[in-house]
Amino acid sequence: MELYNGDLYWPTTESEDVVLERPDKKEHYDVLVIGAGMSGTLTAYTLQQDGVDFAVLDGRKVGTGSTSANTGLIQYSNDIMLHELAEKIGEAAAVRFYQLCLDAVESLDQVAKDVDASDIYIRRDSLCFASEEDDVAKLQREYEMLAKHGFDVEWLDREALRERFPFEKPAALITKGDAEVNPLTLSRQIIRHLSKQHVPIFEETSVDEVVSDGDGWIVFTSNGTFKANKVIFATGYGPAPLLDSHRIDLNRSYAIATNPIAEFSEWEGRALIWETKRPYLYLRTTPDGRIIAGGLDEDKAETPHDEALMNNRAERVKEKIAELFPMYDLEVDYAWVALFGESVDQLPFIGEHPNRPNLFYLLGYGGNGTVYSMLGSRILSALVRGQSHPDADLVRLDRT
Repeated sequence: MELYNGDLYWPTTESEDVVLERPDKKEHYDVLVIGAGMSGTLTAYTLQQDGVDFAVLDGRKVGTGSTSANTGLIQYSNDIMLHELAEKIGEAAAVRFYQLCLDAVESLDQVAKDVDASDIYIRRDSLCFASEEDDVAKLQREYEMLAKHGFDVEWLDREALRERFPFEKPAALITKGDAEVNPLTLSRQIIRHLSKQHVPIFEETSVDEVVSDGDGWIVFTSNGTFKANKVIFATGYGPAPLLDSHRIDLNRSYAIATNPIAEFSEWEGRALIWETKRPYLYLRTTPDGRIIAGGLDEDKAETPHDEALMNNRAERVKEKIAELFPMYDLEVDYAWVALFGESVDQLPFIGEHPNRPNLFYLLGYGGNGTVYSMLGSRILSALVRGQSHPDADLVRLDRT
């Protein structure tokens, strides 16, 4: 499956490839982690912290899957607003899920520090504006729900927003505690950290088949056979073997990185920006002064190769940036399209297969894949060590 297409920005920020020595293969592992993108590396990081015996397998060179196309907005707010989620799963459960996401943003900050990547994990506020007047009431309900439960949030009416940003919208929320990241660098730094800790990482080792042997799992790969008591699939938006995918939709989203901008004095705090409309525009800045923006999501599970289409979408995204910040002289330096997964209830799937014991999944479907990967790694680390986790039911695979 082709996860992305186009001219990616993040690889240009990496001056050195990750060089891994081929590890010796043991006869048996307690856990095998399939996938070495963001989901897999965060899972591996947490397992290593918790003293688990495991190895990591990936069919590609590490850090070359959908992580390379990730736009790197780290937010605890979700595509489904807190008050909307409360209507679906109950207020207590919805608030707990949002708190888990906020905790994950904090945990990612610590991970970045631990792997010497704190310079590319930058804390930001987020601004979500009402795309039209009819959305103000919804945004007001979200503000009230967030404030009620202690989340650090600020309400801006039209006038207050106009005083702080160079565009006019009916209203907006500012939420505190989010971040921006270079996802490729973070993922690769985690891999380098794990390698120094002598975690066996088998890249360019594609999985052909996973078969139960009664007591555990046999994983047949391009690099021979691996055996383990448990297997974790942390495969991003790639296929999840042995799992019914009828509740998952794959879509595509377009993104660009602009030319460097001299300064952002009009962009308060260089906040992450998004909106209430669906699909929504999202944008952030980079350390070298670019704007990364995306949107125009389409309900299609394939990446286009039509150059005219790609150019059209890139120009449309650029025009949307210009509507907000007309003072910038913008050019498209990089443009790409990437697949992303969404679940029907807009929550990730994390946990043990309901019918296949000791087979686990971390599927961070939705707009917050990196956040979901962080919180999911903690849940899975507990489960593979034979412990329960108090929040596992929120994201279990067989939820209704």
